[in-house]
Amino acid sequence: MKQNMESILAQIGNRNDEKTGAVEAPLYLSTAYQHKGLGQSTGYDYARTGNPTREIVENTISELEEGAQGFACSSGMAAIQLILTLFQQGDELIVTEDIYGGSYRLFDHYETAYQVKPVYTTPDAIERAITSQTKAIFIETPTNPLLLEIDIQQVANIANNHNLWLIVDNTFYTPYLQKPLNQGADIVIHSATKYLGGHNDVLAGLVAVKDKQIGEKLEYMQNAIGAVLSPFDCMLLIRGMKTLSLRLEKQQSNAQEIVTFLEEHPNVSDVLYPGRGAMVSFRVKNENIVDPFLQRLELISFAESLGGVESFITYPSTQTHSEIPKEERDRRGVDDTLLRFSVGIEHAQDLKLDLDQALKAHS
Repeated sequence: MKQNMESILAQIGNRNDEKTGAVEAPLYLSTAYQHKGLGQSTGYDYARTGNPTREIVENTISELEEGAQGFACSSGMAAIQLILTLFQQGDELIVTEDIYGGSYRLFDHYETAYQVKPVYTTPDAIERAITSQTKAIFIETPTNPLLLEIDIQQVANIANNHNLWLIVDNTFYTPYLQKPLNQGADIVIHSATKYLGGHNDVLAGLVAVKDKQIGEKLEYMQNAIGAVLSPFDCMLLIRGMKTLSLRLEKQQSNAQEIVTFLEEHPNVSDVLYPGRGAMVSFRVKNENIVDPFLQRLELISFAESLGGVESFITYPSTQTHSEIPKEERDRRGVDDTLLRFSVGIEHAQDLKLDLDQALKAHS
């Protein structure tokens, strides 16, 4: 029976232990597995190669994204690095300009150390950036932190026409709001630390791929470099994912109220919101407002992450995007008046009151 996503999420890990009938996924901490004799493996040998608890996570992200295979890594950046093992010296990777600073830093390192060159461009100029060395296109949608939605199908058509892979970072929307593989992407990446985990208590990265050929390459490299998620972190992630739909619905509802509030606030000059999801970015009218605003927050935390049940505000210039040179940040629109708001599940009225009293600090 084909199930809706809410049912799939709620049932993660159930019916995996036929011996006991446990409804929650067992936590397998063993790093090694005993064999009865030569050629008589149980299917598990060493925890880096395979772990039953991790398998549940990997199968789940593959099912949610409707892919051929999934991979659970130790962080979102480990997931991106796993994907970069598909590239060789001289390859080019087209990357849309508005991108997480940690990804920018890793791509910069790969260019310096391995001559895998990131080519930054705007979404409307992707096709013009393709050369004979281009191997793939990498996009975030919505982008971080300007929250621009990119038409995945349109970019996928370009990728297909040029025999390129399309890699999509789906962290901000999760498969609950968007399934890039169904729109033509080849690889999907998540920082599962964020919405999938949802409680700011687990560091994790997930990958889902459209076909087994890519999956086989990544499976080999994941084992070779040890880019795996620990069983205990898998357990925390499973627990968090079960409530994804409930959390994201509430966060999205709150975000939409926050957008209306911010658009009418006299100390806010610009509000960026794609119309769905729970990420909101906004610019204050003066850079001098930023520090007193952040210091006066009482309910919302000034912290460098997103997607959890608690509301966080981040200052990209000095936090998530500090690795990007200031001149380049400013050119891309990540200026010193920009704030990024990860809206949590608190009561919307309390969030608005906190924002209002903090914004009035410099009135």
